[in-house]
Amino acid sequence: MVKKIAIFGSTGTIGINTLRVVDRFPDQFKVIALTAFNNCKLLEQQVRKYRPQHVAVNAKGVDYLRKNIALKNLKIWNAQDDISGIAALKEVDIVLLGIKGAAALMPFLSALRSGKTVAPANKEAIVMAGHIIKKEAKKKNALIIPVDSEQSAIFQCLEGRRGNKLKKVYLTASGGPLHHLPKKKFRTLTTKDILNHPRWKMGKKITVDSATLMNKGLEIIEAKWLFDLAIQEIQIVVHPEAIIHSMVEFCDGSIIAQLGITDMRLPIQYALTYPERWNIGLKQMDFFELKQLTFKKPDMKKFPSLDLCFDVARRGGTLPSVLNAANEEAVEAFLEQKIRFLDIVRIVEKVVGKHKNILSPDLNGILESDRWARAQAHGLIFN
Repeated sequence: MVKKIAIFGSTGTIGINTLRVVDRFPDQFKVIALTAFNNCKLLEQQVRKYRPQHVAVNAKGVDYLRKNIALKNLKIWNAQDDISGIAALKEVDIVLLGIKGAAALMPFLSALRSGKTVAPANKEAIVMAGHIIKKEAKKKNALIIPVDSEQSAIFQCLEGRRGNKLKKVYLTASGGPLHHLPKKKFRTLTTKDILNHPRWKMGKKITVDSATLMNKGLEIIEAKWLFDLAIQEIQIVVHPEAIIHSMVEFCDGSIIAQLGITDMRLPIQYALTYPERWNIGLKQMDFFELKQLTFKKPDMKKFPSLDLCFDVARRGGTLPSVLNAANEEAVEAFLEQKIRFLDIVRIVEKVVGKHKNILSPDLNGILESDRWARAQAHGLIFN
């Protein structure tokens, strides 16, 4: 049976790789909807190739697409309005969430409330409202299959083993691009330095988060909700080779790990084909070419975002939403060269420290804490 998919963020790295998976199995997938924000020319190419029934882009992009594309039965949405309706379309089976930041929350909830399978590459929505997301998924029996390579690895390691007693989850981290750089040199790092990632080409926001290790900190909170974990059951392991994507230890001491080459098409394809596995057509891992696999403890003093995220994960409530919002604002300010690299985590720590936590917030409480945190971060950035 053909699976019908909606891809949120189709012009980003995740979206492009998702479409590469679709290209490999054109008879197995039908693209129903594509969304982007401002990459109109690439979106236009995708629309002409995949012929979706729905497309969303910003206001200028709406005018551009209407002027340049005359396809019957194509509905063009304004992405600056609420695009949650796309996630709820009856004809969609799987919603692939590749858009960044808090913008993914409402489409995520809309998809779950419509009983869809959701494949999130976005971690921020779960960080903000994990308890609400899990509640909605359970209510509608909707499936969440994570696309983040580490969370996908844990999902795979736990397959068929949910009844076994889990002892610990090991979230692996490459260590980030600054792993070998002394912290005293962090003071002089420029936006250009940070965006020049030595290993992977990613979006700007996640590239900065990888440098501060905030990306890994957000994964701590994400894993807590995705897999119903206590914080003491989560451990970060620095694994520079990025061959083991994560591991799960059970009460008998057995550890199951998911290994593979570093290519986002692997977790994306698994989310789309679950519970089946299909030939992906990529170079296979050669154990005889591996020189070593190394594991180290993370340097919490060098990367204070990790301690901050562990603390926020323990305390819960509206703090994760505040953490995420403050980080988004600080990263954006750094990208615009309004603050220095070391200011990012400092600003986030200050905003989190000022917040009066609400332990069991509803959706309005989460959204209000998000707005409050952005205003606070903005004040620190410009004062």
